[in-house]
Amino acid sequence: MRAARLPLLALAVAAGTAAPRVAGAAAGSIRGRVEVTREPPAPQARPSIGELSMPPPRDLPNRRRSVVYLEAAPQGAFEEHEGRAIMDQRHETFVPYVLAVTVGTTVDFTNSDRTYHNVFSLSKPRRFDLGRYATGQSKSVRFDRPGVVRVFCEIHSHMSAFILVFAHRFFATTDADGRYRIDNVPPGAYTIVAWNDGEARETRTVRMGEDGGVMEQDFVVR
Repeated sequence: MRAARLPLLALAVAAGTAAPRVAGAAAGSIRGRVEVTREPPAPQARPSIGELSMPPPRDLPNRRRSVVYLEAAPQGAFEEHEGRAIMDQRHETFVPYVLAVTVGTTVDFTNSDRTYHNVFSLSKPRRFDLGRYATGQSKSVRFDRPGVVRVFCEIHSHMSAFILVFAHRFFATTDADGRYRIDNVPPGAYTIVAWNDGEARETRTVRMGEDGGVMEQDFVVR
């Protein structure tokens, strides 16, 4: 089932709405693959050498990477985690294009380019503006509220990325082959969501049995 654009609060549904833990029951895993069949947007045209000097190389963001998560987390899953993550800037591209973290995580925005960058966001969960900083430098932002944060560079308008901030740990980012795995899922009924390039693309209702085990759930994003 195709879902509409994801509300920010869907990343942090109240704990009481999810299935409670069953005493003595085994936790299981949900794994699968997200196949992205739609074509990503065409790359932005570069200025010609006749118009400007040779432009620096640019990488294209990997828009096929997806995030799969439980819409409502099990009771007791809402714990702040003071972790750390990196979103680099290389060849005028945010790497990774999609970053999924838990509430309390600090993200380091490193600059590996030979030019200045100015990372900012106007998203409600976390507004910030890091100002301009040179190659080899890094600036950090702590994310204390769940939601979807869109990140841009004030200097390079073609640069953008997403940071998904969760109030639980039941999520996974797909690898280069589109595969994911969410572990330690307690027994109960859940809505599992496949998110890609700014939208919740597909949702499924699943039930983890009391014996745990591994559940297969594949998605196709069109």
